[in-house]
Amino acid sequence: MTTAYEPLVELIAEVPSCLVAFSGGVDSAVVAKAAFLALGDRALAVTGVSASLAAGELETARRIAESIGIRHEIVATNELESQGYLENQPSRCWHCKTELYDRLRELGHELGFEVLLNGANADDLGDFRPGMQAGEQHQVRSPLAECGLNKQAVRDLAHYWNLEVWDKPATPCLSSRVVYGLSITPERLARIDAAEQLLRRLGFDTVRVRYHHGDLARLEVALADLPRLCEPEVRSQLVSELREAGFQYVTIDLEGFRSGSFQQMVSAEDLLRFSK
Repeated sequence: MTTAYEPLVELIAEVPSCLVAFSGGVDSAVVAKAAFLALGDRALAVTGVSASLAAGELETARRIAESIGIRHEIVATNELESQGYLENQPSRCWHCKTELYDRLRELGHELGFEVLLNGANADDLGDFRPGMQAGEQHQVRSPLAECGLNKQAVRDLAHYWNLEVWDKPATPCLSSRVVYGLSITPERLARIDAAEQLLRRLGFDTVRVRYHHGDLARLEVALADLPRLCEPEVRSQLVSELREAGFQYVTIDLEGFRSGSFQQMVSAEDLLRFSK
């Protein structure tokens, strides 16, 4: 494991100071840990906060930053004021990351932190990633990807460093659950958040609630959990509480959980435009 983390720390140590885009997930936690080891007080972790952040994620980010020892700041992001973001086309993440990196650049200039780092890893390269293009346009560096660390290597490194999020499932922003073409609103994001919190309270660890036209909720859970999701008491509670939250229809995806299931709707033109 020494050979895995030393190049990462050494790469970050080459910059005079850095600001880490810090969600509190495993990727950004590993970058923050490496940045703190490399630069100490010359590294700053920053979490962007808006209505698209799922409940509990900010508290997790604060706790992880404290355990690492890195200084942690919070910035409010205003992506919901961007028409391009609200329209929710496949380029939505570009608008979100552009807003985030603009705010981070401003904070970096104000506090004297020169280089922006994100948590993109080697597995992210080549995927449909409009946010990666926004990072390139803002001269954001991706030390995990630069060191060739894929998702499993990042998790292994997080486990080695005893970061509590080493096995945490990916938790992208709530807007990623809204089907392309259906506008993003705070009300829809709140419904998704409430629905996913309910599923977790019922004991489902890996969940997505996809929001479709007609206020339809499509529930994704791990395949092994599908039978329990269909148990009469669980099904009845889900239907009742999700309708109370504002959904008109509640459906179960028989394919189970899969990350980025809306990407099959992305056009070839958009894939060419935003894939690295």
